Amino acid sequence: MPLTPQTQTVLEARRRLQPAETHTLTPVQAREQMRRMREAMGPPPPEQVAHVENRTIPGPAGELPVRIYRPDAARPMPLLVYFHGGGWVIGDLDSHDGTCRSIANLAGACVVSVDYRLAPEHRYPAAADDCYAATAWAAANADALGAEASRLAVGGDSAGGNLAAVVALMARDRGAPALRAQILTYPVTDFDFSTESYRANGTGDFGLSEPGMRWFWDCYLQRPEDGAQPYASPMRATNLTGLPRALVITAEYDPLRDEGEAYGRRLEAAGVPTTVKRYDGVVHGFVGQAAAVPEGRQALEQIAAMLRG
Repeated sequence: MPLTPQTQTVLEARRRLQPAETHTLTPVQAREQMRRMREAMGPPPPEQVAHVENRTIPGPAGELPVRIYRPDAARPMPLLVYFHGGGWVIGDLDSHDGTCRSIANLAGACVVSVDYRLAPEHRYPAAADDCYAATAWAAANADALGAEASRLAVGGDSAGGNLAAVVALMARDRGAPALRAQILTYPVTDFDFSTESYRANGTGDFGLSEPGMRWFWDCYLQRPEDGAQPYASPMRATNLTGLPRALVITAEYDPLRDEGEAYGRRLEAAGVPTTVKRYDGVVHGFVGQAAAVPEGRQALEQIAAMLRG
C-alpha cells in the first residue's frame, strides 16, 4: 500500500530537520544531529509512569547505566529488558524513553532499558556483552523489581532488535537466564545488503538507507569477517532450536524488512512459536513515532499483549 499520510508527514519533517545523511557524519556528529532533531520535532510530554529510576548495575566493563520503569500494576509483573535502536552508534536512554514508558503502562510490566556501550568507541561484541549482563542482572533481581523472573523477555528495535535476538542466543547457549519471549522490532539480523527490501527501500527516500546501514555496520564490527558470527548476525546461527517464543515486527518501507521476516521464518522452521507482523504503509522507526503514526501505537499494543500473556 502507499505510505500512510501520517508517515509522509513525519518523513517530510525529518527531511527538513536532518540536514546531513548520517553516513556523512562522524559518530559524535550523528549523535548530536539525532538529539537536535528529536528536540526540534517536539516530542509529546512524557507519558507518566508510576516509578522511573535511573541507576547503574554491574557490567562487563564497569558500571552500566539503566533506566527502570515500574507502573502501578499487579505484582509480580512481567519483566522486559529493552535495548534501544540507533545502529549500535547513536541512541540512548532518552531516545527510547517514550517507547519504554508506553510498553510499561500498556503491559503492566517492569521495563529495564539498557544504556549499552556504543560503537565505534566500543565495537562488537561490547554492546551484546552489556545487554546479556543486564538481562542476567534483571533475572537475578526480579523480586526486588517487583517482577517475575519466570516472565522475563528481551526486546528492542533495529540494532536493539539485533541485540535482543543475540541475547536470546547467548542465554540458550550459556544455559541462563531463562527467557520467556523475544520481541524483535524491525531487527537487524544479517550482515547482508542484497535483499529485495534493501533494493526497493534503501535509497534514503524512506529514512534509513543502505549507505547508512553500511556505515553503522562499519562502526560496529571490528573487522568485516565478524559479520558472519551469530552473535553479530543471528541469521548466521546454524541452530535456532530451543529459543524463546518470538514476536517479529517489520515495516513495509524498510530496508531491514526482508531480513527480519526471514529470521522469523527460520525461527518458525526451528519449532519456535513465532508471530511475524508486517505493518504496511510505514517506515523504519515507526514504533518510536507512535504519537503521530497510528500503526506505531498498534505495534506497542501488540508488544504489550505478548508481555501480558
